[in-house]
Amino acid sequence: MPEEEKSAEHFLDLIRKSRRGKFKIYMGMSAGVGKTYRMLQEAHTLLRNGVDVKIGYIETHNRKETHELLEGLPLIPRRKLFYKGKELEEFDVQAVINLHPEIVVVDELAHTNIEGSKNEKRWQDVMDILDMGINVISAVNIQHIESLNGEVKTITGIDVAERIPDSVLQQADEVVNIDLTADELITRLKEGKIYTPDKVEISLRNFFQSEKILQLRELALKEVASQVERKIETELPRNAHLKTERFLACISSNHEIAKKVIRKSARLASYYHSKWFLLYVQTPDEDGDKIGLAAQRHLINNFKMAAELGAEIIKIKNKNIAKGIFEAAAQKNITTICIGKPHLNLMNVILSTAVFNQLLNKLSASEIDIVILS
Repeated sequence: MPEEEKSAEHFLDLIRKSRRGKFKIYMGMSAGVGKTYRMLQEAHTLLRNGVDVKIGYIETHNRKETHELLEGLPLIPRRKLFYKGKELEEFDVQAVINLHPEIVVVDELAHTNIEGSKNEKRWQDVMDILDMGINVISAVNIQHIESLNGEVKTITGIDVAERIPDSVLQQADEVVNIDLTADELITRLKEGKIYTPDKVEISLRNFFQSEKILQLRELALKEVASQVERKIETELPRNAHLKTERFLACISSNHEIAKKVIRKSARLASYYHSKWFLLYVQTPDEDGDKIGLAAQRHLINNFKMAAELGAEIIKIKNKNIAKGIFEAAAQKNITTICIGKPHLNLMNVILSTAVFNQLLNKLSASEIDIVILS
């Protein structure tokens, strides 16, 4: 495709995106966490603020608290149709498009439409509405995400039939997690706030078990976190990204201090999901066999331990330790330098203070933090 056509296509794509409705998804780990309740609460808030919001489709599952929230909200009537001799109700997509509200609430995103509908799935209806410039608030449970089908089946033993492609989530402008602890969810179930009393016992024996809920909760939290990360990567200017942490753990031949620095730095890196490096600056005094075989063995063991904990090992020679640390930090784009709290006698205090001062002077002009680990 010629450059002019590519440019025109890109411009048209930008126009389409700007005209398209905004899409917000509430996600939960299971039924009963409060997604529908939260959507209705938001609809009331929007209505009070003069926003033209309408309820396109809500499934209250006869939950009293949720049903009461429908009071006072403008509902778009469902379309009635006959299927296999029964009169059924379905979401009326065309009515939403004709009324063209500013925002429409559409529950049960993974729902399969009745045979003969324009689209097979409700998420496809939502895409049509968004294309018409109408904003949509919807909801889905984590078990309905296509790529997680295998994991959900392993956790629950259930092969979930109604699923949405991951690309639907990726098109959302906001994905919000509705979270409860396993105990809170099970309490809600026992109180009859999720299913009717005749379904409680069987639910407790199957889906609503603490270990299953906990694993689904983890999946939901991770999914929402990854959507936030994707949004940052795709929408924020490169220089506006949050600073990615990169840790540099600096050790000496003092193996006891080195071990503590390695373990604590590894935990910091794990907490921040970040890359980390282990640096050993070898001075002329530590060259060759000057530090002794035992110290050399400890040093090698510390390198091995750091590597097993995910560090990239850096060994350099420099008579100026502070300079060596700073140069390595600059080369590896380090954000935080981790050093051990030395156990010093008076002479070492005098000598080491010079190293600290040199290092701090070099770091003062940079955005690198220094952490002294006890």
